[in-house]
Amino acid sequence: MHNDTPVHRDPLVTAQALPPSFILGTATASAQVEGATRIGRRTPSVWDRFAAEPGRILDGSTTAVTADHYHRYEEDVRAMKELGTDAYRLSLGWTRLQPEGTGPLDAGGVDFYDRLFDEPCQAGISPFVTLSHWDIPVQYEGGWLSRDTAKRLGDFAGLVAQRFADRVDGWITINEPATVTLNGYALGIHAPGVPLLFDSLPTVHNQLLGHGLAAQALRAAGVPGQIGITNVHTPVVPASDSSEDAAMAQLFDIVHNRVFADPVLLGHYPEVPDYLGVILDVLTDVPAGDLEIISTPLDFYGLNYYMPTRVAAGSGSGTSPDGEAEAMAALPFRLEAFPEYPTTGFGWPVAPEFFAVALKEVHERYGDRLPPIYITENGASFADEVGEDGKVHDAQRTAYLADHLGTALATSLLKRLLHDDSAVGSHLIGFFPTQCLPEIEGVLRCEVGAGCARFLHHPRGDVGEDGPNSTPSPRLRDVEFANHPPAGPFIPVGGFGIDLEVDESDRLPVLEGHE
Repeated sequence: MHNDTPVHRDPLVTAQALPPSFILGTATASAQVEGATRIGRRTPSVWDRFAAEPGRILDGSTTAVTADHYHRYEEDVRAMKELGTDAYRLSLGWTRLQPEGTGPLDAGGVDFYDRLFDEPCQAGISPFVTLSHWDIPVQYEGGWLSRDTAKRLGDFAGLVAQRFADRVDGWITINEPATVTLNGYALGIHAPGVPLLFDSLPTVHNQLLGHGLAAQALRAAGVPGQIGITNVHTPVVPASDSSEDAAMAQLFDIVHNRVFADPVLLGHYPEVPDYLGVILDVLTDVPAGDLEIISTPLDFYGLNYYMPTRVAAGSGSGTSPDGEAEAMAALPFRLEAFPEYPTTGFGWPVAPEFFAVALKEVHERYGDRLPPIYITENGASFADEVGEDGKVHDAQRTAYLADHLGTALATSLLKRLLHDDSAVGSHLIGFFPTQCLPEIEGVLRCEVGAGCARFLHHPRGDVGEDGPNSTPSPRLRDVEFANHPPAGPFIPVGGFGIDLEVDESDRLPVLEGHE
């Protein structure tokens, strides 16, 4: 499935190989970059509350300031333009626009997002908007355990569509419902922080219903922009050849990947073996008509990829990829490491070839039901090392992005060259590394960001709000993965063990010293 010897692609060659119509964007999330949580009528969100609880964020950071994008969006957009981005994926602060999650949109919140949308539009950068990126109002009792939250997302979508549709080129209804369910409600290491294990499964259906209602509301409002959803996919492999490990890998694939994608793209939940039926039976009996709403046709499918997952049968420690979680030890499986791969600053395996596996899996599973794909998130954290010139040159992150983007491009184009029937109607049309700005990243240190550019090392301390991180995070500086001029024919080789007769001059070059 993979080669343990890393192959690094030249980032400039990768950039030059992008098709002229390919969208190269960047991504942020409101709770992670905006700050300004006490300005205007904005009310607390679940991530405000969660981050303020002692011990939730490793270094005590909160959502109060973060990258201070609220005050500095103009210089941030200038940096994006210098970076050469085509699009900016941002999320809406629900409680900034709709305090307490009810009633009309707030004039102050609307004014901020008017300015935030106008800035990239004037710079020739297309706004892509996520309606709900992990964050919801604290007033929604039960959160995503409640079906009412789905209805509220649909209502919110209708309100913002009426106000901002003229400047938004892409709408993402909800970001990574798998992360919300698994980290927020199953393990309790993300907001709202409740470790319910398999009792968290009702949040799967309610989030997907919210997605469907939001997509229908956007359609009803006549928005000209494309409409899609973002799911995070991880290829799952068993830790051994044992039937027990294979069964637990199948369970993890279902609860992480398939229960979130199958209803959206196929209109039904996945069929599960009898031995898993007891665990997943909450998803087998849903109200009539829900699946039709959930499977509302989409213009694109957002796929996030970060790493593969290796699963073994039997409980383990309380360690998860996103932090320490006592609930992990109560599960019937454990996650094993990939010692054959280097790791990011978060300890995640750097395995771009599994990106090809993820794309192959969605093509094979969903075929012509799969719309064009945006990679709506990909990126890595690495500890910043300041060079003699005072800059962070970010060689590891640059190599990471070039390797992953190059692999994704090769996978997408190879399938089309082979006229693969499983790829009918679907291909890769854009790539959004995350984050463009430094951000709070879950339970981990906020200064270890998963970005797409280098950062000025020394933060600026001219923001007056109080809070543990009252000094804003480092600002964007000195782009690394730059403009992507149109290129000639791009014929990468490789893929899934398939060899093509291609002239060696057409190979995507690797960096010197790597084979």
